[in-house]
Amino acid sequence: MKTFGGTVLFLDRSDINTDEIIPARYLTENSREALGPYILEDLKLPGFDPRRDTAGKGAIVTRANFGCGSSREHAPWTLEANGINIVIGESFARIFRQNMYNCGMIAAELPPETLDELFREFAALPAVLSADTERGLLYFKGGDREKTVPFTLKDFERALVEAGGWVEYAAKKY
Repeated sequence: MKTFGGTVLFLDRSDINTDEIIPARYLTENSREALGPYILEDLKLPGFDPRRDTAGKGAIVTRANFGCGSSREHAPWTLEANGINIVIGESFARIFRQNMYNCGMIAAELPPETLDELFREFAALPAVLSADTERGLLYFKGGDREKTVPFTLKDFERALVEAGGWVEYAAKKY
């Protein structure tokens, strides 16, 4: 089974929409990899540079309603093309969340107080995350700080993640 996590990109804003994750002008690209260079290109955050700040990241920690906007698979595909396979936030747009699991990726929901702690303790550091999907634990490490946070995967979400996504799951089951 694949590992989930890596160096964390902290995006301290709610309502990051799919057009900010992958601008609609690039939806004519015909492969996931071709979407990669355009990740978060239209996201406006003070001091944020998508080319500099997304390079080498494996995880995102954000706020509420991540992935709102248009319902398209391109947003998770763009994250995946850049090596990001887990997004942690307070909540996700329903279709985006399901598209993450359909791609064999994780959209983990945490309470706002826990996210506040993570931002306070780790956002200014080069933080690394590893996820234990069997135990439902997220391990954060940055500098001399470490934190373990529980998260929940529903049985079907776990099955999709373990299979590598919906297509692989369906191929094994049907």
